[in-house]
Amino acid sequence: MRVVAGSAGGIHLAAPNSDTRPTMDRVKAAIFSSLGERVPGARVLDLFAGGGGLGIEALSRGCKEAAFVDNDARAVEAIRANLQKTGLRGTLHRLDVFQFLDRLASPDSFDLIFADPPYAKSPGARDYAAELLASDSLRRCLAPEGVFVLERVAGKTAGSPPAASPWHVIRIRKYGSAEILFLRINAGWHSVR
Repeated sequence: MRVVAGSAGGIHLAAPNSDTRPTMDRVKAAIFSSLGERVPGARVLDLFAGGGGLGIEALSRGCKEAAFVDNDARAVEAIRANLQKTGLRGTLHRLDVFQFLDRLASPDSFDLIFADPPYAKSPGARDYAAELLASDSLRRCLAPEGVFVLERVAGKTAGSPPAASPWHVIRIRKYGSAEILFLRINAGWHSVR
């Protein structure tokens, strides 16, 4: 895992010694290519951050600030080491993602939110991606023109969310077993928050 581009481009990052699944460099490059000019100056949130690869990539490409959230102590230590190695600065939170969203995330506080939650490995297992899509707190902390980038198991659900969903899918990309969704909040939902 490395930083693909920007001020820290080419620097290799440490992955936590845990059951994480870092986003592959080619997938990370594709995500940031799709986001383009949304990154410089953005306020970024990296949920289920693991080694912090997505948030650090955003910092390297000029985002204004980045917050990293992971409940695993090994992940937080890896992020801390990676920030030090790259010379970049971010805010670390060792906390459950949903507790962070419910308690600490201010309304409209992030322009870009990345989430690469653990995949549900068997039927009936906890589906973090679905929980994030249902989270009112996540929607509240995303700025009105913000983008939520979610990695989940490819083919888990078909296409776009239902018409009553607050989310509008801008783009879907598939990479092996992973599917990357780029989502915005439907226009009417910001007014009812």
